[in-house]
Amino acid sequence: MPAARSLSVLIVDDQESMRGIVRAHLKSLGFERFIEAGSVAEALDKLKMGPVGLILSDFNMDGATGLDLLKAVRAHPVLKKTPFIMVTGNADRETVTTVMQAGVNNYVVKPVSAVNLRARIEQVLGKLT
Repeated sequence: MPAARSLSVLIVDDQESMRGIVRAHLKSLGFERFIEAGSVAEALDKLKMGPVGLILSDFNMDGATGLDLLKAVRAHPVLKKTPFIMVTGNADRETVTTVMQAGVNNYVVKPVSAVNLRARIEQVLGKLT
């Protein structure tokens, strides 16, 4: 049972407003430590500063995608086991299958709600305290 407040979460989305929505939901769940990135390149730079407890990444972004970030994280010897949840507006079978095969731990379909986010996070990390 991880304490939400002790985990740092990397939120990756090219839309600042969406990062704000996800951050607000996470705060309502007890999370306090956030790192934000507006692109895959920025996310990878921030991950060089140290590992995080959870990555929440948008799937569709300009340039590299959340799938590209997932593949980079899973290929990295230190980061490869980092819990990773994809946030996507695409709930189609092809997208879900693609990210599952690439090693995502779970996914959340937009629009994101705190209840749905909590359920997906708890499926990955266990009950939050």
